[in-house]
Amino acid sequence: MKAKRHAKVLELISEHAIDTQEELLRLLRAEGFDVTQATVSRDIKELRLIKTLSGDGKYRYATHGKDNAIDISFKFHAIFSESVQSVDYAGNMVVIKCYNGMANAACAALDSIHWKDVVGTLAGDDTIFIVIRDSRRAEEFVRELRALL
Repeated sequence: MKAKRHAKVLELISEHAIDTQEELLRLLRAEGFDVTQATVSRDIKELRLIKTLSGDGKYRYATHGKDNAIDISFKFHAIFSESVQSVDYAGNMVVIKCYNGMANAACAALDSIHWKDVVGTLAGDDTIFIVIRDSRRAEEFVRELRALL
């Protein structure tokens, strides 16, 4: 449950300009997570979220920058392994099937890795669609992802 909650936190902060623990608490509860303020505070600490200044001059929660690649990679592996059911490809297109409601979080985690050769991603409720530069690279990409399952 903790991994799913962490995935949802990462998804929420990527989609919303969240600047307080109370706002994050409210959004998590709206998503069906029965959490307390203390739990949200611990999640923020464990995910090492920071407050950054956004373009509109307001602060919001965000993940660390690229200099923490190991931490981001660990989070990706945790979210990916808890969310994904299968990975397949056709040509240069990759389709990842996830548990209901988990595709957005898994896709946000995947995007945070900045995979070489990924042209773009699109997530629904339970499916992620990815375009890769060419079919050979798509096959390699799928092999890497399957190794994580």
